[in-house]
Amino acid sequence: MQVLVMSDTHGDSLVIDKVRGFYPNADAVIHCGDSELAFSHTALTGMKKVRGNCDAEKAFPDEVVFEVGDVAFFVTHGHLFNVKTSILSLSYRAKEVAAQITCFGHSHILGAEMIDGVLFINPGSLLKPRGRKEKSFAIVEISDANFQVNFLTDDNDCISLHQFVR
Repeated sequence: MQVLVMSDTHGDSLVIDKVRGFYPNADAVIHCGDSELAFSHTALTGMKKVRGNCDAEKAFPDEVVFEVGDVAFFVTHGHLFNVKTSILSLSYRAKEVAAQITCFGHSHILGAEMIDGVLFINPGSLLKPRGRKEKSFAIVEISDANFQVNFLTDDNDCISLHQFVR
């Protein structure tokens, strides 16, 4: 199974469409907030999407929990969990909702880390990256044994690849 994860696009619907075009058969598409688009915008159609601190529309939920196959996902923007300081609060919430994969944004810094059996993924930003120059998103490949996280640029070039045992 394949899941596309993006965040912090800040009004750029064209980059959302571009990245989605690379993976038209993804099993799920996630936007971790700060799209700064209307909840019903066509670029966000069919996505699991949450409200970021820059999203004004109240139709966006603060968090979503759902499954892709047998894997439970928890998605939030991160600002309500102070992720720029620590992901401790986020990890408590992930455990509360029994998530196996937690996706968040807010910091604009890409990263993937397995903590206490939960995979935490921040896809970075497709508009204003921090800590590196490449605009980024993530592809999560789910197999019976592993989670593979591939960070890619807005041109679909590989930045880094990470494997985690399920």
